Amino acid sequence: MNEITHNLEELGFDKRWRDKIHTENLEGLNIARVTAVHKDSYMITNGESDVLAELLGKVMYSANSALDYPAVGDWVLASYYDHNTFAIIHEIIQRKTLLKRKAAGKKIDFQLIAANIDVAFIVQSLDDNFNVRRLERYLTMINESNIKPIVLLSKNDLLSPVEVEERIVEIKKIMPNLDVQSFCNTKESGFKNVQELLNSGITYCLLGSSGVGKTSLLNNLIGDNRFKTKQVREKDSKGRHVTTHRQLIMLDCGAMIVDTPGMRELGNFSIETGLKETFTEITELSRNCLFNDCTHVVEKGCALLSAVKNGKLSEKRYENFLKMNKESAFNEMSYLEKRKKEKQFGKMCKTIMKEKKNLK
Repeated sequence: MNEITHNLEELGFDKRWRDKIHTENLEGLNIARVTAVHKDSYMITNGESDVLAELLGKVMYSANSALDYPAVGDWVLASYYDHNTFAIIHEIIQRKTLLKRKAAGKKIDFQLIAANIDVAFIVQSLDDNFNVRRLERYLTMINESNIKPIVLLSKNDLLSPVEVEERIVEIKKIMPNLDVQSFCNTKESGFKNVQELLNSGITYCLLGSSGVGKTSLLNNLIGDNRFKTKQVREKDSKGRHVTTHRQLIMLDCGAMIVDTPGMRELGNFSIETGLKETFTEITELSRNCLFNDCTHVVEKGCALLSAVKNGKLSEKRYENFLKMNKESAFNEMSYLEKRKKEKQFGKMCKTIMKEKKNLK
């Protein structure tokens, strides 16, 4: 196994990561970081070169869910072949953080966004895209993953300074400690403040809907129009997908940033911690409910219903909390049922194979 080199340190690998490796019989493997994920292949880097890689068959076939596959930002142990032009991933090193959401559509499963992220930038534009309820969904997902969230409000040239400040106050009213910065990709306004958020050796992630300016921001941070951008539709300010896959990019300042495709659907499940940390005042209020198992919908003595009635709690925020809580519970129940059926099917297949073997 290779030592911790200067190149690996630049990618964020240090002794703390080394201590997470509990494999004594994997000599000849190399430490690398996943920089891109395609359908059946990966790009990994050791800090010197990017190499196309595939997952070891044994690891792939023993995977129980999407969580067992590599994500962008993962540290892995890999073997290199053909003069270091191709690699096989043998193991995913224990993750520090994992950013995930419910897979889009009716499928009840996790979709991996990125691993080992330190800071997540939630980008919303100051046009029709600005939506505090959607912001709460992003924050729940990020807080669940124990990642620091920062909100970046793009296109601040569309509003007056007073109007921009009003939007920031609107966010701060429900999340006082949240770091919020506004900027413009086409002008200098606020861009320096975004640059100052970036620190060497730290891994960041860009999250947000299509058309909010994530790719333009990335190009500005790189200092080159490396990635394609498209204009949003004038009639509804909705963006068009440009980024097609997640990738980790090293900036000149030493920071690393993961660019992600725009998310038009953001379903969550298994987000109990994320909900508590995003809706802190609701968590505190719920402790005053008359019943421990209060559903916060119809019960007499419900502290949340009382707070909404008295104007102490935003009705829209309360409704979004209930909606996300109910959605998460349903998705989690469906996911557990799905896993149960998969295990039963797997046992049945093993039994049939065993019976066939005994008949021979």
